Amino acid sequence: MSLTEILSNGLSFFGEETWILQVFIVVFVTAMLNWMQKRIVKKIIPGLQLTQTYWDDALFDAARKPITFLIWIIGLTFAADIIKNENDAIIFGAIAPIRDVGVIVAISWFLVRFVGRAEINFSKKKQSQGVDFDKTTVDAIAKLLRISIIITAALVTMQTLGYSVSGVLAFGGIGGIAIGFAARDLLANFFGGFMIYMDRPFDVGDWIRSPDKEIEGTVEKIGWRLTTIRTFEKRPLYVPNAIFTSIAVENPSRMSNRRIKETIGIRYDDVVKMEDIVTEVKEMLKEHDDIDANQTLIVNFNEFAPSSLDFFIYTFTKTTNWIKFHEVKQNVLLKIIKIIESHSAQTAFPTSTLHIRQEPHVSDT
Repeated sequence: MSLTEILSNGLSFFGEETWILQVFIVVFVTAMLNWMQKRIVKKIIPGLQLTQTYWDDALFDAARKPITFLIWIIGLTFAADIIKNENDAIIFGAIAPIRDVGVIVAISWFLVRFVGRAEINFSKKKQSQGVDFDKTTVDAIAKLLRISIIITAALVTMQTLGYSVSGVLAFGGIGGIAIGFAARDLLANFFGGFMIYMDRPFDVGDWIRSPDKEIEGTVEKIGWRLTTIRTFEKRPLYVPNAIFTSIAVENPSRMSNRRIKETIGIRYDDVVKMEDIVTEVKEMLKEHDDIDANQTLIVNFNEFAPSSLDFFIYTFTKTTNWIKFHEVKQNVLLKIIKIIESHSAQTAFPTSTLHIRQEPHVSDT
């Protein structure tokens, strides 16, 4: 029996209800196409992971779910078109708009996922290569792209459904005034976040603090509404971005040096040795490998204190690392103690002199 005869016998089995077979075929083909694309993508992805580029990985990873959605939305709407020819229900009039909106959603979904995957892959590759890059800029660009895609998709969807985009934009101009008052704080935080991205007072990973507010810690995330800071007690601190437009922010992470500022006292008994001690301490700091001699360096006799003769040390380390700084400072202070002792002098500590008055002895008579 030929294939034509088999098909003819199959169609005659359904009689006038051949549309059922057509719907079955469309759904079956849709399922097969979806199965095939999954198999193809599954075989391609391992090979893409061996390449040096991150765009192809992001492209296929982002396309997996949207392609599945697109195949099914097109297949099911075509099956619904076949049913529509046999049924006059009003609901079938929405098939074409559903198909069009489904295509827009699939494309937008893919683009949003692609931007997200590309951002992640780009950051991972730079970190694995040990290359320093601006995380804040990458994050800001990705967010702007996602927002642009979503807004564009929304406008295209409205146009597809028959709404006038120009009318919507005109309404937005009028309604924007009312919305602006209602969402004033939200907009202030949004533009505060935008100014952070533009002015760059700090980046993710920076240690910041404010003399105006009790804000201090390491920046973990800069969002459009909130900035997340991890305090030194390891507690998360969520700061609305609008606050940063009205306070001073100090960024110690961008310091060029760290300062050593100390006052050291010797005994009054060692006054004749002060000049030699000060001179030797200054020479030691100038020759110290971890002290930046190009910065301000001061070592001078400073004060006649109640219990000591004080000299003042003011200098800067080359390192800005907190742990390394304290190691350098400890080394400097220990060397100063050795210099003082090498001159047979001693560091001073608070003392008091007690004068006991002796009363004249009165004998008994």
